[in-house]
Amino acid sequence: MSGLAPRVVVITRTSEYDALKARHGTAEQVRFFLEERGRSIDELRRRDDRLRAALERVSQAIPPPWRRVRVDRTDLSRFVFEPRDLIVAVGQDGLVANTAKYLNGQLVLGVNPDPERYDGILVPHPPERARKLLLAMAAGRIEVEARTMAVGRLDDGQNLLALNEVFVGHRSHQSARYVIRWSEGEERQSSSGLIVATGTGATGWARSINGERGRKLALPAPTAPALAFFVREPFPSVSTGTHVDAGVVENGQSLEVVSEMDEGGVIFGDGIEEDRLEFPWGVRVRLEVSSERLQLVRG
Repeated sequence: MSGLAPRVVVITRTSEYDALKARHGTAEQVRFFLEERGRSIDELRRRDDRLRAALERVSQAIPPPWRRVRVDRTDLSRFVFEPRDLIVAVGQDGLVANTAKYLNGQLVLGVNPDPERYDGILVPHPPERARKLLLAMAAGRIEVEARTMAVGRLDDGQNLLALNEVFVGHRSHQSARYVIRWSEGEERQSSSGLIVATGTGATGWARSINGERGRKLALPAPTAPALAFFVREPFPSVSTGTHVDAGVVENGQSLEVVSEMDEGGVIFGDGIEEDRLEFPWGVRVRLEVSSERLQLVRG
């Protein structure tokens, strides 16, 4: 890299221990709260210690001349990333998914602070490798896996990106009502909403839905330019059907949904309901493979 020194953006999220302290005021009050419910504070402290140790190791791995900033997950929607930022996500796999939608081609290094708790699919690297990998990222000598992302495009020009899946439905437990258009078919439906999942998301929510159905859909690989969609619990009635309940959206295709919800219709990605698009009656969304890809550092 030329010009300014590289900037490393370290993404993290508040530990359970710190969240409980913020809610209850002191560690002793947290201890009392947990012990009253048959739980121990010790395990939460150990998890917090592991996260702090990993963050300290990553901080030490950043060369002194380089710029650095730490961002909490809750601030991602307000943070302005620079085009050449080097992103380091320290936490569970979902933290990478939470970050991906705000990026535009920046390299992402996933660091696993607690391998006993986190699978490490998106955070495969131990903190000890951070310095070597950061130097390789800055030099452009790094193996990168380009993971497919999904995008929802509203007819008013708003877009929403997701690494795992996009949810379309009602924000409460009420039935979602809409018209779904897929391939040559069109159907009015009432359901618990629908999800459109990438190959990365195919290991989570989509896999659970797929496994519950007798007709198994071949789910895409994480780098494949394809998505899988599932309608959740479609209800048959005199005005609603259940035939268009699953399918694979190939690159260049789109799944179209038109809202028939007077209020409460929403679209959000990767479980982040706070960062959602409103989906009221008559609004149309096209769900398709995004041209954006998560650039995940492999080694």
